[in-house]
Amino acid sequence: MSSKKVVELFFDVVSPYTWLAFEVMCRYRNVWNIDLKLRPGFLGGVMHGSGNKPPGLVPNKFLYMTKDLDRLARYFEVPLQAPSDPFEAMFEKGSLSAMRFVAAVQQQQQDGDKQVELVSRELWRRIWNQNQDITTPESLSEAAMKTGISASEVAELLRLSTTKEIKDKLKSTTQEALNHGAFGFPLMVCHVDGKPEMFFGSDRFELMAHCIGRHFVIPQERSGSDLSPNYQLPNFNL
Repeated sequence: MSSKKVVELFFDVVSPYTWLAFEVMCRYRNVWNIDLKLRPGFLGGVMHGSGNKPPGLVPNKFLYMTKDLDRLARYFEVPLQAPSDPFEAMFEKGSLSAMRFVAAVQQQQQDGDKQVELVSRELWRRIWNQNQDITTPESLSEAAMKTGISASEVAELLRLSTTKEIKDKLKSTTQEALNHGAFGFPLMVCHVDGKPEMFFGSDRFELMAHCIGRHFVIPQERSGSDLSPNYQLPNFNL
């Protein structure tokens, strides 16, 4: 079997398209035999740094996005449902406090990357399935404790998330994404033969697979012989 290739996934839980990419990459991590690096960043910083504008500012794009997300959610079997006011959730409330919290989880927890996956999924569920806020300490605490993090650990994570150390960590990762050419999330960077290959969006998995010498099959066929027999979908019983 060929050696593992490194794929970085830069993400922000405010982005619904990134949730789709996040779940697909987690499903294919073992199938493709890759070393998946989860890189929590700040989408607002990427948009500002690249001069990009949110699609919600263009009415027709916003209308298309809502229909597109519904189709993609069913296709990828991710229980994504738009909150009552998607524009407010994505562009007015924002995700800075949530992503600082996720960055703190990655740094502080013993199995940081695994806990980042679990906590991030819970935050996505809150905003993009349960129509709940992800900006308050109470909401962050509830999401983290659902993944098995104790109340005392959560209190420390909340404290850590407000420190300069974590703020600088999130800024640094966001700048790394910009250095790769990011203008939005999801951003996936495949490291092949010493060179980074950047892919944007939740519709480039076939090209990514070709880039790293792997094969992508459509999600509905993930129980077939090409995929790991040990793979199980996350518990989406809400």
